Amino acid sequence: MDICKIFSTEFTEFDAGTPLSKVAGTFENRELDAVVVTDGEGYRGVVNRRQLASSSNQPSAKVGSQAQHVPIVDRTEDVREVARLMIGSDAKTLPVVDDDRVLGVVTGDAVLEAVRPFLDAVTVEDAYTTELVSATPETTIGKALNSLREGRITHLPVVDDGSLVGILSLYDVIEFTTRNGSRSQGGSSDIFGGHGDRQSGKSHDGFGAREGDSDRMLDLPVRNLMSDAVATVRRSAPLDEVVETMFDQGISSLVVTADETDKPIGIITKTDVIKALTWEQDDRRDVQVFGLDLLDEMDYDEVSALIESVVSKYGEMTVIKASIELQEHKEQFRGVPLVLARIRLVTDRGYFTADGEGFGAAHALRLATNAVERQVLKGKTYGKSKKRSEKNEQEQLYGWWLGG
Repeated sequence: MDICKIFSTEFTEFDAGTPLSKVAGTFENRELDAVVVTDGEGYRGVVNRRQLASSSNQPSAKVGSQAQHVPIVDRTEDVREVARLMIGSDAKTLPVVDDDRVLGVVTGDAVLEAVRPFLDAVTVEDAYTTELVSATPETTIGKALNSLREGRITHLPVVDDGSLVGILSLYDVIEFTTRNGSRSQGGSSDIFGGHGDRQSGKSHDGFGAREGDSDRMLDLPVRNLMSDAVATVRRSAPLDEVVETMFDQGISSLVVTADETDKPIGIITKTDVIKALTWEQDDRRDVQVFGLDLLDEMDYDEVSALIESVVSKYGEMTVIKASIELQEHKEQFRGVPLVLARIRLVTDRGYFTADGEGFGAAHALRLATNAVERQVLKGKTYGKSKKRSEKNEQEQLYGWWLGG
């Protein structure tokens, strides 16, 4: 799949001599990630939102001084290669250029929208960042800002005694600490409008008047600025659902929680999902098992072999991704807990899913396996009705997970 149908010919362009103050105003458009910079000789580079927000240059400085030389792409470039270039350059907007003439731009969101129907082959477990950088409600805004900048991240989960209580955005901190100090803060949530993507919910109120006192601003606790409504996701969720949530809520990250305890254990961003498009087959396991400890009598290799035995009954079929989730309920029978086993199987012949519920994990897994096996033998897939792209494009995208 190439980008000829997904790149946009509508983009914001500035001459290299334009003052940064004028450029900054364009980023009040929440959907704008970067602007293209040109001069009399053609394309010069791009300036993105994060770069401008973190810049210490004077507003009178020229945008040409901030132009970043990101990779340029052809309109027939492959989507997977575009994903690699985005990750390698840390840029989510790449110019589409022909003979030094900018035809348009391709964005990370456009790439994700194009491949979203195929991302059910991968789960959060594959892609999320496990090293969770977080703050507490009492962390100062100054320290939080340092954490964001040093980690080159844009969102900081706020955790109190192991529980997720809020999230802080880089753009909100930058806006709060750099806007005109004479502006009085009465707690209105609209003072942050237009900078970055906000998790839905309200920000905490009660800043009081802060006339130019930047030191006092940086000493304020994070709880005064964080958003207390946070979007979360479990490790077993497929990436297509993650992307759908991000688009629906207008956010670029979800906090990952443990399936058993809801404890925050990581974060997944749009960048993480784009990075998943660059994998080769050796980078990941074909079969993932959540709750394997409930299967005392089976290990990972035996569960994997069980899935392979089901697939082999179809004929020539290759497993792209198998996800097995085991959940223990409180109900018991003679001391044996009721367990739900859910199998999601993505293959080069389609997508299969089934549940099994029984007393004991082994019993539940056997019931779920039998249900999937019946679907496989009947050729009853869910993928054909779910996928929106043409068959040849499906095979091409499925080939990514096969290392093709």
